[in-house]
Amino acid sequence: MSKPSLVIVPAASALPLFYQTVINGVRQHGYNIKALHIPSVGLVTGARPGNPPNMYDDAAFISSHVTDLAESGHDVLLITHSYGGTPATESVRGLSKNERLKQGKTGGIVGLAYMNSLVPEVGRPATSTAGSAAEGQQPLMVVGEDGWFYYPNLTLTAEIVFSDLPLEEGKHWSEKLVKHSATSFASNLTYGGYKDVPVSYLVAEGDLSIAPATQRSQIDMIERVSGNKVDVWSINSGHAPSISQPQHVIDFIVGVAGKFT
Repeated sequence: MSKPSLVIVPAASALPLFYQTVINGVRQHGYNIKALHIPSVGLVTGARPGNPPNMYDDAAFISSHVTDLAESGHDVLLITHSYGGTPATESVRGLSKNERLKQGKTGGIVGLAYMNSLVPEVGRPATSTAGSAAEGQQPLMVVGEDGWFYYPNLTLTAEIVFSDLPLEEGKHWSEKLVKHSATSFASNLTYGGYKDVPVSYLVAEGDLSIAPATQRSQIDMIERVSGNKVDVWSINSGHAPSISQPQHVIDFIVGVAGKFT
């Protein structure tokens, strides 16, 4: 059996460069892997032109990329981080390998590997699971008049998002976060892709952005609605393990992908 193609669906405001060290490490194991720049994630220069994209725009973008891979005969493992869990889940509709086999087609999505991701129930948006572990803080994100949110306080962003990095290194990465479409967090999930394929979940035990208890409650929900056990991994990291502990993330991805090889 050939190795699946791996597609990373990033966190809010996260460009592909946030995953480059992980991508380089996974490639050394012989995998084809790419991080997407989804529509709701802005540009280095600021917001994208036009109306702010919603979660469905992101899901359609992911689906288009997966379809191209599947039509070329590739099995696909979706790897998600934070907000990316919601549009990736939505994008599975009609694209699981089993569904495509029924249509006489090859390739398709064989699994979902969530990294401390937001995974709501059908009918709910990403915001319904976005409970923060950091209470009593000033707002981490502020929505501008253009409908895109940004991070006004680099120190606060570093302390929450990159909590397990030295402060100056955390501020360095905080500066690289771009604007993100606020409306993307308000779109209700309409399809539970976690019912179609095997699911793995990497819990970030020190996450100050998505509380570990919230992450585990999502795992419980997935098991309840799918009737299948989730392959649970754990890492002692903050919200951005691809930056602070890339080798552990590489091990997670390679370990999950190996089940489909």
